[in-house]
Amino acid sequence: MKESLFSFFLTFILVFTLCVSSAFAKDFTQLNLPEGAKARLGKGTVYDIQYSPDGKRLAVASGIGVWLYDANSGQELNLFIGHTGVVNSVSFSPDGKTIASGSSDRTVRLWEIATGNSIHILTGHTEEVLCVSFSPDGKTLATGSNGGDEGLAPDKVRLWDVATGRPLHILREHTYSVNSVSFSPDGNILASGSGEAVHLWETATGKTLRTIRGSKYSVDLENVSFSPDGLILVSGGYDRTIRLWQVSTGKTLHALTGHTGIVNSVSFSPDGKTLASGSYDGTVRLWEIASGKTLHTLEHKGSVNSVSYSPDGNTIASASDGTVRLWEIASGKTLYTFEHTGSVNSVSFSPDGRTLANGIEDGAVRLWEVATGKTLYIFEHTGSVNSVSFSPDGNIITSGNDDHTIRLWEVSTGNSLRTLAGHTDEIRSVSFSPDGNIIASGSADHTIRLWEVSTGNFLRTLTGHTDEVRSVSFSPDGNTIASGSWDDTVRLWQVSSGSLLHTLTERTHINWVNWYNSVSFSPDGLILASGSAEGSTEAHWITDGTVRLWEVSTRHLLYSLPEHIGPVRSVSFSPDGNIIASGCEYGTINLLEVATGKTLRTLIGHADWVNSVSFSPDGHTLASGSRDGTVLLWDLTPNTTTKTRIDSVE
Repeated sequence: MKESLFSFFLTFILVFTLCVSSAFAKDFTQLNLPEGAKARLGKGTVYDIQYSPDGKRLAVASGIGVWLYDANSGQELNLFIGHTGVVNSVSFSPDGKTIASGSSDRTVRLWEIATGNSIHILTGHTEEVLCVSFSPDGKTLATGSNGGDEGLAPDKVRLWDVATGRPLHILREHTYSVNSVSFSPDGNILASGSGEAVHLWETATGKTLRTIRGSKYSVDLENVSFSPDGLILVSGGYDRTIRLWQVSTGKTLHALTGHTGIVNSVSFSPDGKTLASGSYDGTVRLWEIASGKTLHTLEHKGSVNSVSYSPDGNTIASASDGTVRLWEIASGKTLYTFEHTGSVNSVSFSPDGRTLANGIEDGAVRLWEVATGKTLYIFEHTGSVNSVSFSPDGNIITSGNDDHTIRLWEVSTGNSLRTLAGHTDEIRSVSFSPDGNIIASGSADHTIRLWEVSTGNFLRTLTGHTDEVRSVSFSPDGNTIASGSWDDTVRLWQVSSGSLLHTLTERTHINWVNWYNSVSFSPDGLILASGSAEGSTEAHWITDGTVRLWEVSTRHLLYSLPEHIGPVRSVSFSPDGNIIASGCEYGTINLLEVATGKTLRTLIGHADWVNSVSFSPDGHTLASGSRDGTVLLWDLTPNTTTKTRIDSVE
């Protein structure tokens, strides 16, 4: 009887655990959603990763917030959202109870891990915050910020009182962006790495102790870290070399070579015998300090932005734009892979609305099941995927790539059907004709090419644009192609002959040019919408963007809608033609009424550029793809929103 009862309870516990785990695995698509969104696909571009002091958790700085993972299982524990820009850096407090995050929104936040609440918001930096680090006693936080020319943002390094959130010192010696800050093990010295030098500061007073620089090392000191005994400082940067410096004298001890790209991150093992480095060349290298030899070279797809040792020294976590990996140091084997996504450049619904495709900067086309948020296929490219489009029957996806090629993929199997080559520069836009027989491609080589889908044969080239062709779109009858370019024009072309029909121009400011990023026909073909950046000259930079509505038959401008704060990167008509969605570089989406030009609604939730917007075939959902590494699905049914938050971590 006891054995039967024990078996029952054991079975119950196992089933319950599996059910909870399965349910929880789906929940991350709905964690801390913005108002009006019903799901989030992808977890955001990854910029930094850090182990907790006990090694049980991982904090990941992403394009949308700070993710907290279980380091042993890879399970999502929480998502801390509050920054209005991407999160560039994270750091655990020594007691493991607090996380600090630095963001492009120019603020630093302190988060209580147990509740997910924001404790303090530290303001004062005048440029984006690139790095954060707690002192060994947890009482002080160091932060470093961005900056360009000399004289800009003189407060590039700040020291803060953690308990109060007040600034202690502003360190003004740097003239370039500070990408890394690191405390010595005793907390008495702070090292900050920048393009021109490494500065060593006395923590208590903020005084400069030593500056490490030299003419031949003028741009290689971007990332710094102290050895566990505090005697050595390591730096890595643009010259692809890692250098070990004697802290007391500033002299070079060793130079480690082998990376073929910029060294983005360096970290000592807890025992100080080994060093890990992550590089733009897509590898993590483990080095033996005593000999300077490479112990392992770990292949990590995409630029490695961050590396972090586990406290026991047995594991390394590494982060690229779209992936987090945990490696076993002894063998160099991958233990876990946590999937994130790089910048989402393009989104497209399948004709039945059940599937969403998006093109990603890290070189992939990802197919999602809309109902569940599950990934169906990942199609691998060799460069950034800038545009994706479904065929009208939903059987084929075409994608345009930085490697100058267009690819066709079979949706049901994920197989590559063919590759179309001929452009001499990056592909910016691809579009199927309404009958599915032709693909149009717009390129940075200033041309538009037409291709036969069934054979892959090249049909003709449309020439006339004098700058990048950013967007191409077929009219609903398939007889006309609209193209938007950075040459200040929208052009209409006859598909059958390739002849230029009309050039649409409209200058709203003298000497300012309109960079047209996106064009889209209304479902009835009577109106053309174009989204633009509202100007750049030698004397001025981009300020705002507009959406313009053109009457196709007369080529007259119907409306110019200057409703956006920032350039417009994407426009799309709703299936009934009554609404236009426009995505902006500042992370917002406007829903505009076509008949009046009025703004009906503004959707706020992305932390970076909105590169692409697409309505579902029934018009009830809008998908938006962002440089923050996520796709948000917005519910356009009135009075319905979905929001989920995990408020605590056991």
